[in-house]
Amino acid sequence: MKSFESTEPASSLQRALRLLRVVATGDAAGMRLKDIAAAAGCGQPSAHRILRDLMAEGFVEQVAGGKRYRPALDFFVMAARAGQAGGLRELARPALLRLSATLSDTVFLLVRNGYDAVCLDRVEGPFPIRSFTGDIGGKVPLGIGQGSLAILAHLPEAERDAVIRFNMPRLLDRGFFDEAALRCAIAVAREQGWVNLNTGLIPGMAGAAVPVCDADGRAVAALSIGTLAERLREDRLPNVIAILRTEAQALGAMLNPFDVALRYPSRSLSAVTG
Repeated sequence: MKSFESTEPASSLQRALRLLRVVATGDAAGMRLKDIAAAAGCGQPSAHRILRDLMAEGFVEQVAGGKRYRPALDFFVMAARAGQAGGLRELARPALLRLSATLSDTVFLLVRNGYDAVCLDRVEGPFPIRSFTGDIGGKVPLGIGQGSLAILAHLPEAERDAVIRFNMPRLLDRGFFDEAALRCAIAVAREQGWVNLNTGLIPGMAGAAVPVCDADGRAVAALSIGTLAERLREDRLPNVIAILRTEAQALGAMLNPFDVALRYPSRSLSAVTG
């Protein structure tokens, strides 16, 4: 294993970046603390303190059981914003370009991160729009916006209920659904397999989304469009949904189950479900 040890004194920032580089060389199973410390050229207590700081910032996570460490989703979001991410974003990029060209609307790729949905990529359409997630890297609580709701609706029941219990105060604080209305919207989304929002929450804006499911039928991402409300009326909506679903199904068939962006942070749910 390559060592990152240096003979020069290192600042706290340099030590943190050195450890982050080490962790990034590991595989999906993660790296043990002693191996990280050895590769970074520092003691295990120092490595442990730095790893805890990186976890607090969302760049590193512990694998279930707490024995190994690996990069967390925020690390890949940062890479995506620099145009260097692979995996899901790289696979989905052609689909986003096709969708934007075909529909003449802004297209989003969202992925679940704990209780939130994160925008991993977007392609701008010709019409100026506003969205809940904003630009790449933007986050919203699961349940807000069409892409986020599409993911939430198609989670396994236990995970979905845990997210709802955790997120309801956050949704209410933003003036959105009460729980009855949210569960009704989820039931509709599950029945029809897609989400259409034209509620006026963002004046003049509307959106539609479909889940991207893995081989087990679990929603791991969503393809979503944001557009002007007048462009998503009943005569156009069915064709938009059909086009989105075709791309989502093709993307789901190509997913790498070991892609870090697709892992579920089950530790964040255990406090609610336990």
